[in-house]
Amino acid sequence: VSSTLLAIGLGVGIGASSILSRLLGSGKREQVQQLTTHALVLGALLGLIVMLVGLSTIDIVFRSLGADERTLPMIREYMEVFYFGGFLLILPMVGNFAIRAVGDARRAALILAMSALLNIVLDPILIFGWAGFPALELRGAAIATVIANGLTVVASVYILYARENLVRARFLLPANMIESWRRLLHVGIPAVVSNLLTPLSIWFVTALVSSFGATAVAGFGVATRIEALMMVVVFSVTASMGPFSGQNYGAGRIDRIQEFGSISDRFCIVYGFACALLFWFTGRELGAAFSQEPEVIETASAYLLIVPVTIGGFAVMLNAVAAFNALGRPLPATLLTFMKLFLVYLPLAFLFSRYIGVMGVFAANAVSHVIFGIVGYVWLRRVLVKLSNEFEIATPTQLDATPALAGNRANTDFEV
Repeated sequence: VSSTLLAIGLGVGIGASSILSRLLGSGKREQVQQLTTHALVLGALLGLIVMLVGLSTIDIVFRSLGADERTLPMIREYMEVFYFGGFLLILPMVGNFAIRAVGDARRAALILAMSALLNIVLDPILIFGWAGFPALELRGAAIATVIANGLTVVASVYILYARENLVRARFLLPANMIESWRRLLHVGIPAVVSNLLTPLSIWFVTALVSSFGATAVAGFGVATRIEALMMVVVFSVTASMGPFSGQNYGAGRIDRIQEFGSISDRFCIVYGFACALLFWFTGRELGAAFSQEPEVIETASAYLLIVPVTIGGFAVMLNAVAAFNALGRPLPATLLTFMKLFLVYLPLAFLFSRYIGVMGVFAANAVSHVIFGIVGYVWLRRVLVKLSNEFEIATPTQLDATPALAGNRANTDFEV
């Protein structure tokens, strides 16, 4: 359920970031204000829909996920509060993506960090009843989450309104709102689908690994947690690709997108090799820090020996996905994710696991990283070359007549 809600929030946020960054790059300030305001309204509306649907389907959804008469009361205790703060579930992500779209990554990160710290502080107070508060247990955990989300909303809207001057009450009227939502969802819906594909693939891979025993699952879990720490740096680099590409596309600076993409790709490949080298020498020790069972350590070290060396390829694909979304081309972004997972990774994982065992599952992951790193790189470069040629053909008179346009082409507007 959390993955589904996260996918919705990320999808709308990516759609907002794509359009806002392009409009900012082309200097259309009033349209940026309108789109930002409408994006926040859409996030709040989707959150309210989630609240109404969620509250009315708790039993149906969680029974289908395996809940029974013992666990359902505990689930209701948490989810009734969690869903009641529904409009605070998607809105924070939309606001945070909008801040990133204007290039203010520092404040966006600070808001998320403050929200996480508030949750960490409130959880034990409300769960266990510290500092004179009643012990609310699971309900207290949900209340802490809703309060932390609320802080994110307030901080995001304040920055967008007071500092960036991007939220204005005059755009709250229905005029043009539906058109803005259509534009947002043009990128947002494919992004939602892409983000839902990953949890499905994880479920399938975990099921494959579980066929080799509980210790294999435990080792796989240990390795992927270590890998998640490694991926923080990769995600931070690839996350910057979206707003950077969108703003420069709006300004007609395709050359800068190509340059930044190449720098990001090279950095991630070198970083991936450096982490892989570290894991080759310390994989067993890292596994032993989580478990003393030899089979768990063996599985974790095998994963760390095979997969991290290809993380650079995965990062190159993520850069391409982020750039395609920023350019207003969500179909290539979704196709890259779908083809990697369902046409290569999962079929190969199933096939290799039959002949090589659990190592085959890991090898399939590595192979898919390399293949779609190459596919993503080639696909994006071809699109960027085509766009660069189109800009040159579309505005030769403007570029010759106006020196300022030759510098940044800020008035070039391309319909995507």
